[in-house]
Amino acid sequence: MAARKYKREVYNMGNYGYIRVSTREQNEDRQLLALRELPIPEKNIFMDKQSGKDFDRPQYRRLVRRLKQDDLLYVKSIDRLGRNYKDILEQWRILTKNKGVDIVVLDMPLLDTRRGKDLMGTFLSDIVLQVLSFVAENERANIRQRQAEGIAAAKVRGVRFGRPPLPLPDNFNEICKAWRAKRLTLKQAAMACEMPVGTFYAKAIRLEKTAE
Repeated sequence: MAARKYKREVYNMGNYGYIRVSTREQNEDRQLLALRELPIPEKNIFMDKQSGKDFDRPQYRRLVRRLKQDDLLYVKSIDRLGRNYKDILEQWRILTKNKGVDIVVLDMPLLDTRRGKDLMGTFLSDIVLQVLSFVAENERANIRQRQAEGIAAAKVRGVRFGRPPLPLPDNFNEICKAWRAKRLTLKQAAMACEMPVGTFYAKAIRLEKTAE
């Protein structure tokens, strides 16, 4: 009886968990398994499938509205909370200082606000948080740079991105000659090829350069 009462009290505490996966990953299993090993009621686990570039996420905002003083929030790692350095620090301040919530980052035991409530403990936690937040944002910037470099390298190799161009209509060469001979206006030529004027003009010029 006493054991059941203790378990019920633990699970009735204000323990919460937050999960974030990007829409590209679509895989929350690792975070979910970690949180389910903790005394967190299932209904208190919130998840967003959204980029971490800012905190404008529906489930995160709903979570923050639910949190109250002395509640405890678990996240698997600091980059699951967010990826923007300044925003992470601001949210951390709002949750811990304004709302009086404790936060535990499972992958980084030093980021556990229940410990070290003295000045030195708080100082160390703040330093670790700032370093990790910077690393998370820096990694995001590196990913963008690697993507841009990859795209640039692919373009050099002749890889084309975007939709493949539509084939030219069968009468395109004929219409181009008529337009160059001034038998058709630019607008008439574009209409005959069922193209916007700008598209017809660009393709006609490109065709001429290719033929040179």
